[in-house]
This record gives sequence, C-alpha cells and structure tokens, in this order.
Amino acid sequence: MPRFISSTVAFARRHPRGVAAAQIVAVAVFVGAALWAISGELDAASDRLAEANVLEFFLGCAAIAAYYLLFVVGWMIILAAWGVRIGYGAALQAEMVSMLAKYVPGGIWTPAARVVAARRAGVTNTGLVTASILVEAALSAIAGVLVFVVSLTWVGDVNAHVPALIAFAALLVAALHPRIFEPAASWVTTKLGGTRIRPLPWPRIALLLAYYSFTWVVGGVGLFLLVRSVGGDPGLAAIPFLGGVGAVGAIVAVLSVFAPSGLGPREASMYALLLAVTSPAIALGAVALNRLAITIVEVLLLVVGGLLLRRRQQRDKLAVAPDGSA
Repeated sequence: MPRFISSTVAFARRHPRGVAAAQIVAVAVFVGAALWAISGELDAASDRLAEANVLEFFLGCAAIAAYYLLFVVGWMIILAAWGVRIGYGAALQAEMVSMLAKYVPGGIWTPAARVVAARRAGVTNTGLVTASILVEAALSAIAGVLVFVVSLTWVGDVNAHVPALIAFAALLVAALHPRIFEPAASWVTTKLGGTRIRPLPWPRIALLLAYYSFTWVVGGVGLFLLVRSVGGDPGLAAIPFLGGVGAVGAIVAVLSVFAPSGLGPREASMYALLLAVTSPAIALGAVALNRLAITIVEVLLLVVGGLLLRRRQQRDKLAVAPDGSA
C-alpha cells in the first residue's frame, strides 16, 4: 500500500495538469448527475433563493465566521503543544489561505498553502506544520461525528450511514494512539526535513475534542440561520444536528479528493441529511447559500488575518525602534 501511495503521488507530481483536468471532469459529471436527480426541485429552490431573508443570511455568515475564528484557536493549541507559538492574525491568515486553496484542482494546494503562510509568519518547520494540519483535521472530524451522533437523540428518521461514520471516527482515534501516531508522524516530518515528533497527551486530545465539538455547534447556528433564510423552521433543538450535518459535509469534502473543496459531494451529503428537518426545496436552497456563505467568509477572514498580521508586524517594529528609526 505505501508503494501504491508513493507511485500515485509521483504520478500526480509528473502530470499536474492531467490530474487537474480529471478533477474538473469528475466534478462536472457528478454535479450534472446530481442536478438531474433533483431537477424537480430546482424551480422551487430558485424561488426560495430569490425570496431569501437577507438579514438571516448575513447573520448566518456571522455565525460561520465565528466558527472559523474559534477553529483557528484549535490549531494554535496543537502547535503550542509542540512548542510552536504563532500569532492569531498569522494563524487566521494561514487557515483561510488553505481553505481557499481547496478550490484549486490538484489536491496538494491546501496543505502547501498553509505551510507557505506559516513560513511567512516565522514557523519554518514544514514537517511539524504538516503534522499539525493532519491532527487538526482528525480531531475536528472525530468531534463532528460525536456531535452528529449525539444530535440524533433529538432528530429521528435520518438517512445517514451512522455505523460507517462511527467506524471512520474510531479509525482516526486509533491513528492518534502514540504507538501509531509517533512513528507515522515522525516519518512525515523527517521526510520533510524535520525531526521526530511526539504524540499529543490524551488530556490535551480530550480538551481539543470538547473544543472542536463546541465549534461545530457554533457552525450549526450558522446553518440554522441559512435554513431559516430560505423559509425553513427547523427549531432551536435542531442546531446540534445542523452542526453535525456541517461536519459530515466537511468530512465528505475532504474524502472527495476528485472534487476541489468537495464541490458537489459536500452539498449532496448535506442536502440528504437536511431532508430530516426540512423540505427538499428548502434543503437545496440552504446548501447553495451555505457554499456561498463559506466562500464569502473565507475571503473576508483572509483579509482580516492579513490586516492583523500587518498590524502586529508594525507593532513589533515600533517595539524595536520606539523612536521610529530603523
């Protein structure tokens, strides 16, 4: 299996344009098939979007922004556990650059963009940054599955492959076990010019899981408001479930390597789950607005992160030269 993975990576590096073209074709086929399958709901969904409540849409964007702003802190905690300090502005900018890089076909741009952004902020250990990205993704996914499964207590009749989700989360938990994580992560870091890396202690992992679970609930508030903006009324009790829906969508996006940023598969999975709390037309309108909202928020937060980073750099310069001289 490692040889197969190495061969696949090598092929992708030799033929980046071919890989990108294949991704674009795959996304086009998937989206076309999905649109054909729900063609009967397109007109109704279009009407919902045309009549969307603008205030609730922007409130939903604000809640999604809050989710991202909180999410960044989790990455900072992971880096701090390995002795790496990074400013909030730099961390925010690095996160948003990597989020937007998901839209670029090729698959490698998401971690590469984060590594480059972190390097500009002074974090030059490429292997450690790469390992932190993998840990962040694993912990966030586990927390998302936890939120989703617990939320099913309040929301019944959900068409979801719960055993598969639980098995996926269990696999990630196993990957974080010291006997597996340390040699695997150290192999990655040494290949990238770094040193061996120690696993996170279980108390730190438990804290991060609780924290990421909270962020998914905040994300659920955002999706709740987007559903309401197109005429839905899922009720406040559905917010944890909606957070879990967002988490499942994010997991599908990561696993859908053929689709840049999970475009298509993410929306399809969220649409199917939203049918448990709303109508097909509203679910379709909500997932369309969700894609629009997360893209707008990621761009705006990238700008905010850049401004915060620039402000800190200027403050550091003034601290070195209080009189303003070089």
